[in-house]
Amino acid sequence: MLFTKSVLTGCLLGLMVLTSANAQELNTFKADKAFSKTLKSQFQDAAKQYKLQMKRIKPERFPKTYYAKTDSLETSNSGWWCSGFTPGTLLYLYKETKDEALLDDAEMMLGWLKKEQFNKTTHDLGFMMYCSFGNALQIAPKPEYKEILINSAKSLLTRFDPKVKAIKSWDSKKPEYLVIIDNMMNLELLFWATRTTGDSSFYKVAVTHANTTLKNHFRSNYSSYHVIDYNPLNGEVQKKKTAQGYADESAWARGQAWGLYGYTVMYRETKDKRYLEQANHIASFILNHPSLPKDKIPYWDFNAPDIPNALRDASAGAVMASALLELCRYTSLAEGKTYFSAAQTMLKNLFTAPYKAPQGTNGGFILQHSVGHKPQGTEVDVPLTYADYYFVEALMRYKQFVK
Repeated sequence: MLFTKSVLTGCLLGLMVLTSANAQELNTFKADKAFSKTLKSQFQDAAKQYKLQMKRIKPERFPKTYYAKTDSLETSNSGWWCSGFTPGTLLYLYKETKDEALLDDAEMMLGWLKKEQFNKTTHDLGFMMYCSFGNALQIAPKPEYKEILINSAKSLLTRFDPKVKAIKSWDSKKPEYLVIIDNMMNLELLFWATRTTGDSSFYKVAVTHANTTLKNHFRSNYSSYHVIDYNPLNGEVQKKKTAQGYADESAWARGQAWGLYGYTVMYRETKDKRYLEQANHIASFILNHPSLPKDKIPYWDFNAPDIPNALRDASAGAVMASALLELCRYTSLAEGKTYFSAAQTMLKNLFTAPYKAPQGTNGGFILQHSVGHKPQGTEVDVPLTYADYYFVEALMRYKQFVK
């Protein structure tokens, strides 16, 4: 099915409107002058860390986290959902520093990763392939990258079920169809595929999935469940729960960040005001929550029972900052200023102790104090690849506001 003329026209018109609006708003928001002057050194510091980390990487392995007590770097194979973040971060840092060694390392890892374009067992191909090859196509393109991304989008499409109207996240032998809020982050790959191929099926699946998530994942206060269990036979909701958060009815911080980022992307790609309204609602929930600390780096769960002594999650803060720096361009000026100010506070605090690691430490990761899966006891209070990726992305977005 071809990308319809009406859809194409709507996207082009939306792009022109956004371009005009963004230029005006970029000039409106006032970046902190002192902090802005540190951006170049921040990118250079980050590059040094990643060059240090790459010295420890063995062939076909991708960083996951680092344990300071044992000085051990935990890695994964290319099939792990985080495999695209390190090459993506290397590409971002290459763009900012022009250090060819970073590009060499990124391209080496892309070579290890490219086979995942045919992986139909995961919903995370957006994270894995668009954060890596998508960035490569923009920053240091090669002809084969486009085909790799198209194949990745086709593989992701195989996980969509028209009965459930959503892309399956986790496979299960039980009579259940599990969809997690994280999956909103993988839809950007599908929008890219429609723009590139003219095939509207990618676009339609992304919109359908986002609408199903909008209907079933959110509570009345616009916080999100982590997991929705659908009946695979008829698509009805069987259970709403949270796997990586404190409890089924709690607001897992990174889950809220995924929703904020995801619906911001949905508005960018479709110009459907429902998605902008949803992103605004999520932002309001996060920024006005009584449990959000003054430095705006959230606790790992907004309802963690041991607040204010609960662990912080730098990864959630980094994702939120990056999302807010895009969302502030699309919304009202008053809301935009609030979002920009919050993102700036998040970044300024992430760049200082205790979140930013001292040079030469932390296994080469940039940030400390992220939380992966606390209920399972894995990746708790450690550096994580996606924390670094979205932190660097947020810094790049912030740089656009610096005059």
